[in-house]
Amino acid sequence: MESSFAIVAEPNRRAILSLLLASERSVGELEQELNLSQPSVSKHLKVLRDAGFVESRVEAQKRLYRLRPEPLMELDEWLIPFRRVWSKHVDALEKHLDRMEQAPSAKGKKSHERP
Repeated sequence: MESSFAIVAEPNRRAILSLLLASERSVGELEQELNLSQPSVSKHLKVLRDAGFVESRVEAQKRLYRLRPEPLMELDEWLIPFRRVWSKHVDALEKHLDRMEQAPSAKGKKSHERP
């Protein structure tokens, strides 16, 4: 079985997950949205279903797929320590930009001074 990261690394699967984030969809709707063939969409859905990322239900003649949050929560938990690193860098950048914004500009002083 593929790892969760290998599964979401595939761009078409990420696109499917993004579409299912908004609402459940049928294979036909996913085909149209992604401009993929029915066999291709079905293959990706099978991988996502087998890994627990999506589940389906039958409504009339359609099978509707929806997102399951649990595997995504596991990925999110794994990313927590990395997010702390990113946050430190983003916070440092934000402080730096705030200091730059508050510091008087040398060019600004000269342009406003009169001889």
